[in-house]
Amino acid sequence: MNRIRRMLRELDLCPVLVDVGASAAPPVIWRAIAPESTYVGFDPDARELRRDAARGFRSSLILPKAVVADDAEATQLYLTASPFCSSTLPPDTSALADYLFAPLFDVVGTATVPATSLARIPELTSIDWLKLDTQGTDLRIYESVPERMRTSMLALDIEPGLIDAYAGEDFFTVAHARLIRDGWWLSDARVLGAVRVRRASVERLRARGVDETAIAASTRTSPGWVEARYLRTIDHLQRSGAGAHAYQLLWIFAMLDGQFGFAFDVAETIDSDALRAAAVAALKRNAARAGLRRFARRLPASVRLPLVRVIDRFHGR
Repeated sequence: MNRIRRMLRELDLCPVLVDVGASAAPPVIWRAIAPESTYVGFDPDARELRRDAARGFRSSLILPKAVVADDAEATQLYLTASPFCSSTLPPDTSALADYLFAPLFDVVGTATVPATSLARIPELTSIDWLKLDTQGTDLRIYESVPERMRTSMLALDIEPGLIDAYAGEDFFTVAHARLIRDGWWLSDARVLGAVRVRRASVERLRARGVDETAIAASTRTSPGWVEARYLRTIDHLQRSGAGAHAYQLLWIFAMLDGQFGFAFDVAETIDSDALRAAAVAALKRNAARAGLRRFARRLPASVRLPLVRVIDRFHGR
């Protein structure tokens, strides 16, 4: 049993992890706490929905429904060439035509699918960590969560856009501003994107012996969307009158996310010797690992790669 799981058991905590847009597998970061957690997943596009994806969790529920911001019991789903691009919003074909990955958004069909809001799931009485990957509607789904549940959430993953991939989508800039006002801080942001080249130009380049693979390999991608993770601020917990379990669970999530300094801040706030000591140990352990990895970089690859694996295994990565 890893250190974080052991701490969850000792503190009698069972996180509720909600995955909206559950194609493929749950977030990798959740694996470490899966046996002590409840998993609830939603995805209306069954083409990539794996029924065994939630295996390993303490309990799980996967619903083949679209999550919407209103009380609709059904909604139209635009099925795209890539199942991971399907959305309740229509792709913005004119804007996408400027990007190499536009064919992934080609609509291959539409379907009327069951829908629900998070407020209408009777089994869902609280959310500790919410992951939203709804292809354009992350902010409105977040805002539709009942205030009591929204206020008590401790971690949030969203994937809003920077370009017009969908008609009327929620943009990262707007979502970020709202979340900061709501008492979140940005723990991580990974900017992803695509090569900008018009669809018509791709055809002309192909005729000149330059196919899509060559274009992608030779051209820098342009920002298109952000994979962002937010954690609650300590100030928010204090203003909302959160109990000890909220601070303890925020500490767990910070440790999982590699935010050991913030985890120490949380431990200091509730004056917990155990959490303080664990955060200090993590800081020392990872500082030592970083030093060993810097040393390993100076070695030949035949020695460096096996050594790095041993370092990571020894330090419980």
